Amino acid sequence: MTTTGPLEGLRVLDLATLFAGPLAATLLGDFGAEVVKVEHPGRPDPSRGHGPAKDGIGLWWKLLGRNKRTMTLDLSTAGGRDTLLRLAATADVVIENFRPGTLEKWGLGWPELSAANPRLVLARVTAFGQHGPYAHRPGFGTLAEAMSGFAAITGEPEGPPTLPPFGLADSIAALTCAYAVMTALAGRDRTGQGQVVDLAIVEPILTVLGPHPLWYDQLGYVQPRTGNRSTNNAPRNTYRSADGRWLAVSTSAQSIAERVMRLVGRPELIAEPWFATGAGRAGRADVLDDAVGGWIARHKAEEVVAAFEDAEAAVAQVYDVRDVIADPQFAALDTVTEVEDPELGPLRMQNILFRLSGTPGGIRWAGRPHGADTEEVLTELGLTGAEITALRTEGAL
Repeated sequence: MTTTGPLEGLRVLDLATLFAGPLAATLLGDFGAEVVKVEHPGRPDPSRGHGPAKDGIGLWWKLLGRNKRTMTLDLSTAGGRDTLLRLAATADVVIENFRPGTLEKWGLGWPELSAANPRLVLARVTAFGQHGPYAHRPGFGTLAEAMSGFAAITGEPEGPPTLPPFGLADSIAALTCAYAVMTALAGRDRTGQGQVVDLAIVEPILTVLGPHPLWYDQLGYVQPRTGNRSTNNAPRNTYRSADGRWLAVSTSAQSIAERVMRLVGRPELIAEPWFATGAGRAGRADVLDDAVGGWIARHKAEEVVAAFEDAEAAVAQVYDVRDVIADPQFAALDTVTEVEDPELGPLRMQNILFRLSGTPGGIRWAGRPHGADTEEVLTELGLTGAEITALRTEGAL
């Protein structure tokens, strides 16, 4: 598929693995950036083996590696170091997630990279950032989900803290990293100079949790676990229908809460003094859950959705991936799109994150085999056949 994206002409070197850094590079590639994925010759990005595979080919990599050319390079060798510096001289962005000090150990720190290309943006994605007492600790998104406060407020009130069953912190960090790279590039447009992005995975997820530090600082308030309920409004929960489907209801707006009460046949609750505020309703969540849950339990899921739509109230069925694939709204948006792949044939995966009317971007190809473009990338860089052979002999490729 040939597409034109707004980032066409931008060159990104993706040196990162699992998952925040590589996903940030994917997001840039989706909108036209040329992304070159640099992997170790003997230790490919672990995402190639993460999760289910088909015919021995990891499916997660097909998503994470889309729109990327792949090459191998051992950065710890002299030839690998020199080649990376030559690549960096042609690039706009380098994304890496080694522990702090690793690039420096290889002679590839910011002084060397910026000397090779003063306009380069180096995005450094680590668990805890480039300095501080935890900087050199190994870390993954799971630790960020624990240390940010996310796990502490997730789960049932009497149950244990709950971790998400997917890479939540990594994904939020990837979105943040892509934004940070574009911000740094905007700065370069004004100053002519590149810079370093220091992104700690633990920080973006703390930001999306909202005003918890403010609440604690000003009020000494620590949000408890409330399950599917909210401390800010009610009814807000999941409820089971007569045909066994789960539905989520949200009443963040006062007018919506009133519509729901009329719909479920409990309009008298609207006149209660406590009903006038979200916090007041949250304090009577048991009463409101009984009213809403009891009504939903007497109706099939399709009937519930239709009645809520007629009442202009907010409801959604709790989907699994089968429902996502079948849903007409997702189909209209092409949210899950089909991509032709030479290894596995047609693949369905999430489409790009948003639609631009003039320069839309798109998925040009799914994740490619390990090192598939090594010769092509190095030849474009100006290396001769003899030089490429010498790098292979050295073990740099």
